[in-house]
Amino acid sequence: MAIPKFAEIKQYIISSIESGEWEGSARVPSENQLADLFTCSRMTARRALTELTDSGVLERSQGLGTFVAGCKSQSSMLAIRNIADEIKDRGHGYSVQQWVLEQVAASTSIAISLGLERGAKVFHSILVHCEQGLPLQVEERFVNPELVPDYLLQDFTLQTPHEYLSQVAPLTEAHHTIEAIIASAELQQRLEIPATEPCLQILRRTWSRQGVVSFAKLVHPGSRFKLGGHLTFSK
Repeated sequence: MAIPKFAEIKQYIISSIESGEWEGSARVPSENQLADLFTCSRMTARRALTELTDSGVLERSQGLGTFVAGCKSQSSMLAIRNIADEIKDRGHGYSVQQWVLEQVAASTSIAISLGLERGAKVFHSILVHCEQGLPLQVEERFVNPELVPDYLLQDFTLQTPHEYLSQVAPLTEAHHTIEAIIASAELQQRLEIPATEPCLQILRRTWSRQGVVSFAKLVHPGSRFKLGGHLTFSK
């Protein structure tokens, strides 16, 4: 079965980048050039460029054209996406290591974050999400067992916690804080980074209609990750 033209164009661009033919900041063919090359409409070419731009593979500049993004993986500050989908959308391989999946007593700070009493039982997981075999994110998550009673029964090598929680406790609200940190020795080992490398840490609480579902600490190595976003304002 033939794949859609826009998907062909995406594969062509990703292959050109991964082969080293197009390096970071290299200008990619225009919509018109791609349309001629693949014998398709300009709208089809635009869709391919737009999807690769949204996933952080390309960067578009008004009046200048479209360029290969820098080597760091990019996520949006304005949306909460599944990290596995973000990596796959860049045309890269995704893998995950599940380090911890257990029940623990909530510390004071975790109890406050989840709206529970100190010492209450909560579910705790630690996973390392990898892109092209390299650790991109350590995800440590605390989950309210009253809202997600089967959390510990899941195999998070098959689906991410984000995917699972989106199914059983759909997101209605989220709050996050972003800060630069120096990782602990344990995080350095899991991220495979030197002690001197700065990291980006995102602290995120999520709610469903029933209350606070989870509190997550997401840590990324600074050399492999960046955050971005785009806002459009009506006139």
